[in-house]
Amino acid sequence: SRVITRSKKALSTAMENERDLKIDIEPAEVSFLTSLVAGGMAGTSVDVALFPIDTIKTRMQSPQGFVKAGGFRGVYRGLGAAATGSAPGAALFFSTYEALKPKVLALQKEYGNDNASVSHMVAASMGEAAACLVRVPTEVLKAKMQTKAEGAHSLGSTFRMVLAETHGSFLSSFTGGLYRGYGITIMREIPFAVIQFPLYEGFKVEWGKRQQSPVSPVQAAACGSFSGAIAAAFTTPLDVVKTRLMLGGDKHGVPYKHAVDVFQRTVTEEGPAALLSGIQPRVFWISLGGFVFFGAYEGSRSLLSPVLG
Repeated sequence: SRVITRSKKALSTAMENERDLKIDIEPAEVSFLTSLVAGGMAGTSVDVALFPIDTIKTRMQSPQGFVKAGGFRGVYRGLGAAATGSAPGAALFFSTYEALKPKVLALQKEYGNDNASVSHMVAASMGEAAACLVRVPTEVLKAKMQTKAEGAHSLGSTFRMVLAETHGSFLSSFTGGLYRGYGITIMREIPFAVIQFPLYEGFKVEWGKRQQSPVSPVQAAACGSFSGAIAAAFTTPLDVVKTRLMLGGDKHGVPYKHAVDVFQRTVTEEGPAALLSGIQPRVFWISLGGFVFFGAYEGSRSLLSPVLG
């Protein structure tokens, strides 16, 4: 009887330890201010560090061709636009993502569904929609400058040129072409986030379980890199359509009407393979960028949490 009693106590202790370990491994909730600042720091780090790769990718996707768009010359053109929008865009994403994630999961549990992947997908999608309010104007200006569009000599001249554009919508009478391609950008970012973030969060949890401790910022960076590479490859066709729509017209200067028009003309004139233009630098850029981005985010978050909450 003593042996049985000791066995029961040992089993009870083991179960309690397992529950405690599971709680420790699961990422803790992050305050709005912490995710805002950490996201801004991470966004700036990756966009500035890897900007030349993004320029090469954009020029490969340009309808005028890589060489005419600038080739390997002036790969830092448009850096000012990217640097201006990277911090607020990333800050908007992570503050929205971290704030909604526990709320969506709590709502799920009320309906008997505790699958964390669903909350990650919903929160990431809402985060991308918020971030695109800043990201799209930045992308438009950056793409114009990267491909040496006529009149895009500096950030100021490019901004004035884009603001003077109209593309048929009511909004364009106020914002010009700054939000050209907003819809297709959302269509690219949401599938990207739906693929990347459940993988990212899942990799972190599984890695934590295997080593029986929470992942380090470097390990989280590796999870972000791998999940980002997968998402980047699958969403490249949407990225091609987005880039061309933002540039405004084809290699003959004929304006694009909308995303469907870009898709149809690209496939008809250049073949389906054109939809995968720039896939190599895109996957490389996002996998490497994912490592820098998530490493910087997780590192900044761990440093800022004790201070900002």
